[in-house]
Amino acid sequence: MELCVIGAGYVGLVTAACFAEMGNRVVCLERDAHRLAQLRQGLCPIHEPGLQVLLQAGMQRGVLSFSDDWQASLANAQVVFVAVGTPSHEDGSADLQHVLAVADSLGQHLSHSCLVVNKSTVPVGTAERVATHIRQGLRARGAAGAIDVASNPEFLKEGSAIDDFMRPDRIIVGTNSQVAAQTLQRLYAPFVRNRERILVMAPRAAEFTKYAANAFLATKISFVNELAGLCAQLDVDIEQVRRGIGSDRRIGSHFIYAGCGYGGSCFPKDVRALIRTAEQHGYTPAILQAVQARNEQQKTWLFNALQQHFGGFLRGRVVALWGLAFKPGTDDLREAPSLVLLDALLAAGVRVQACDPAALAGIAERYPVALTNGQLKLCDDPYACVEGADALVLVTEWKQFRQPDFPRVRGLMRMPVVFDGRNIYDPSELSTLGYLYHGIGRPPVGHCKVTAA
Repeated sequence: MELCVIGAGYVGLVTAACFAEMGNRVVCLERDAHRLAQLRQGLCPIHEPGLQVLLQAGMQRGVLSFSDDWQASLANAQVVFVAVGTPSHEDGSADLQHVLAVADSLGQHLSHSCLVVNKSTVPVGTAERVATHIRQGLRARGAAGAIDVASNPEFLKEGSAIDDFMRPDRIIVGTNSQVAAQTLQRLYAPFVRNRERILVMAPRAAEFTKYAANAFLATKISFVNELAGLCAQLDVDIEQVRRGIGSDRRIGSHFIYAGCGYGGSCFPKDVRALIRTAEQHGYTPAILQAVQARNEQQKTWLFNALQQHFGGFLRGRVVALWGLAFKPGTDDLREAPSLVLLDALLAAGVRVQACDPAALAGIAERYPVALTNGQLKLCDDPYACVEGADALVLVTEWKQFRQPDFPRVRGLMRMPVVFDGRNIYDPSELSTLGYLYHGIGRPPVGHCKVTAA
């Protein structure tokens, strides 16, 4: 098929690259000149495993191209995917200005019948608003053409987005048009051997499904973090509890890992948007409000634990951070727990040494003053990061940090203390090696005498 994907961000690029890989001809429309120049050179502007290879392969085969020309990009498009950002307003509601601006532009430039598909995460009723904007534009121009608008929300995990797109758990198609449903079923056929993975429903249900899925996963995370807080008071190891409840197939083991909070571009934003939607309709979303509050509180756990360990005297200490991105496999720092910790440490006068395989450039851009005055040091090597440190904090569980040479690390540190923000280390093993171990919802193990800064 001939496709146009509007927006060369995270969702748009993955969508364009994967459809092109299956033999469709895809034009990706992007207005940012710098990003467009990068893409035309075959350079992927975001960190996502496997994406650059797919982009370059599609360009070399002549099935994927990038443009800022609306008329040319839409000229042959049978299906147009809208994949632009929907950030949060101050009140938590989704900001639809980019989506509606695209709809207005489509009304100005479309000259033939086609299917427009919302891939962006949008509130219930957005497909109807997009259709209205497009049709108003067409009527104002006296243009002909039948336009269907469908909802097809993405369910991509950063760090594994290519695999999620190529081997989806489900594909949600929101439309009341049988023709639109058949078009999308045909387009997605190469990705699903079992057609039952394609679920066709009303557009409003599809839009709500996206929010419901992310809100439920966020709830599981906040629920286990709530239990971890209680475990800490009862001398119970949350990891043992997690394994015990996760073996129940009704619960499952996914998204019940205690940690220092969730971040990223989806969960925080979508939970806020769903809360705001409920409030706008006079409905009190008590569980979602608790999920959001627990997550904000959870992001302060690491700093509070450090402060408690050092008796409230942190100024002049050296703290090493392993992991800055909100999750492994990405350079995304949006709503990352590391930022809450970094802000608190820098404000407390701590010298921070930080290491991350992908997010250092983003941190450098965010903290130029701390870098310039030497309070923040960014390290490519995890062992250089811990030199002279009074404590090591694991924030993001990159594979590089999962099995380090802990005897070597101990020899480099000033004080052998580990704060495990993802509960990936074995407390007894670290204790045997001479460390004091702190995990989330786990009893401290080992000993370490606190010396002056």
